[in-house]
Amino acid sequence: QVQLVESGGGSVQAGRSLRLSCAASPFTYSPYFMGWFRQAPGKEREGVAMIVTRGGSLGRAYYADSVKGRFTISQDNTKNTLYLQMNNLKSEDTAMYYCAASSRSWFVGPLNAQSFNFWGQGTQVTVSS
Repeated sequence: QVQLVESGGGSVQAGRSLRLSCAASPFTYSPYFMGWFRQAPGKEREGVAMIVTRGGSLGRAYYADSVKGRFTISQDNTKNTLYLQMNNLKSEDTAMYYCAASSRSWFVGPLNAQSFNFWGQGTQVTVSS
């Protein structure tokens, strides 16, 4: 049973930083892609960032236009952990953030939720202006 557990959310003022973590288990699990999505109240879930974690494009990252230059997705294979470094946070970044992983070697689209088949429970990020 694959489990994804997010941590690192919290409440911060605009302009500050947070780093989200996503621990994947079992340790032997090796997904093809991992990503971060977010959902604000009353809005649809949107893709934030994705990284290729296996295969020929290992390490390739994709970002939503709204976070390019501010957010960085990375992976620590030794810890089987995914990160999202979020800098210069804005009030519009307020949302529940979800970690996602895919055991499939193909994707519908880099920031498309249908590309992923495992999801975490989420961690809340609140940014006050």
